[in-house]
Amino acid sequence: MDSDGDGRVSVAEYQAWMLYAFERMDANGDGRLDPGEQPGGRAALLTREAYLARLAERFNRQDANRDGYLDARELAAPPL
Repeated sequence: MDSDGDGRVSVAEYQAWMLYAFERMDANGDGRLDPGEQPGGRAALLTREAYLARLAERFNRQDANRDGYLDARELAAPPL
């Protein structure tokens, strides 16, 4: 996850790492998850941009010390 090896994870690194799930579900590669591409098949349409925004929100909840990065302890803790 720490692509630049500085010992901490930025929001961009976090999003890049976590985006794999979206990309695997996006069967037709159109940058959005239709209900049929999502588990259960009933969720609302989800765009790549909206997914990245959700990841940023999760990152911010996990950034306990509010320094804009996640360290190993913050990564191991569930988001608040």
